[in-house]
Amino acid sequence: MTISPLDYRYGRNEAKFIWSREGRHSRQLEVERALVWAHCQLGRVSAEDYDVIADIADPGIVTADRVDEIEAETKHDIMALTKAMAEAAGEAGWCVHLGATSNDIVDSAVALQIKDSIKLQTEVLTQLISTLCDIASRERDTVMLGRTHGQAAVPITFGLKVAVWVDEFVRHYERLSELKNRAITGKFMGAVGTGAAQGKDAFELQNLIMKELGLGVPVATTQVVGRDRYIEWVGWMANVATTVEKVLQEVRNLQRSEIAEVAEAFDTKKQVGSSTMAHKRNPITAENACGLARIVRSMIVPSYENALLWHERDLANSSAERFTLSHSMILLDDILMKTDRVMRNLSVDAKRMRENIESQNGMVMAEKVMLALVDRGVTRDNAHEILRAASMQAISDGQGLHAACSNDEVISSLFGEDELANLFVPDGHIGHSGRIVDEAVARAKSVIS
Repeated sequence: MTISPLDYRYGRNEAKFIWSREGRHSRQLEVERALVWAHCQLGRVSAEDYDVIADIADPGIVTADRVDEIEAETKHDIMALTKAMAEAAGEAGWCVHLGATSNDIVDSAVALQIKDSIKLQTEVLTQLISTLCDIASRERDTVMLGRTHGQAAVPITFGLKVAVWVDEFVRHYERLSELKNRAITGKFMGAVGTGAAQGKDAFELQNLIMKELGLGVPVATTQVVGRDRYIEWVGWMANVATTVEKVLQEVRNLQRSEIAEVAEAFDTKKQVGSSTMAHKRNPITAENACGLARIVRSMIVPSYENALLWHERDLANSSAERFTLSHSMILLDDILMKTDRVMRNLSVDAKRMRENIESQNGMVMAEKVMLALVDRGVTRDNAHEILRAASMQAISDGQGLHAACSNDEVISSLFGEDELANLFVPDGHIGHSGRIVDEAVARAKSVIS
């Protein structure tokens, strides 16, 4: 019986395999192999015995099914693993799990899962940033309404809007690079972190294992690595998910019928928007990703609580982490891929953007007229009052602000007709938008290159 939507609806196979039963099993085998290899380097295990362990540390030989069979009897997953390995290794089985505790294996294997996850996250984030850079450059000078408080404010460009997103995702990219080494740290200091079972070579043994696996070496641990490492990574994923929802929420808002400035791709030949409203073209991918982003963020709370372990460790974190780490990663990967797809195929209606500016009857040009008055010697406060009064009059009379300004004695005395008309050209209100776009794109490309 299939229950989880991850099994049949959400997530890429590449991401799901990392956190699958098989993915976990193969990495635990790899950690057990690295342990025996390290003992071999220190002269405690013969090269011949290590070769046997290296050969059988293969999920095709020591299968997950066989481990599950043994676990049904032992009620202990790692003991089941080591018994299955020893069974396959024959006489060389004596050195399996030598000097280790269960969580030396578990936490180091999880670190390998996180390592592979971060590699995948870096790749998809790079692709999304590249896509957004292309849009920002393409729409660099596409003028549209800027909106604050849900109301028309002043003109901006769509390129600038996207450049803001670019810069935010670049910060996420940098954060991931910064936290990576902390997140992919294993441990091999035994049951309470003393290294007693590892003997006099405990530090060297741990260093050898971590180097072999490509993991960071902790300074001090209990039976487990500090869960602050997991909190940081899950927190990063929640942060990225928030940016994703913010971006896609904006796409959804701009696709509203009364705005209609952008639109998610829609297959007009086959796609159905509604079972009853045949005309509908809904932003379903953006909506889907926004919903999943909320699930990713929800993993923050149990991640924090998983760090509250008794003494040198209890088991309360284990079951929860099977959800928090795997589901956060798989779903974030899914929504990043969907965001990239939405943005790559996004329809941008520059004509409609102009029409929406024009529908404001010049009101969104008030700021520039006010500043032009200041340049002509009117105090800032007086200029603001003149434009406020003109705007209110224009709204009351149902006329445009341009006409209201033309009828104002102060404004008409300071500006000729052509001068005043030029103040109401939208393209003159976008400031340094183009330069900001160029700099954001250039910086993004330098970071991800």
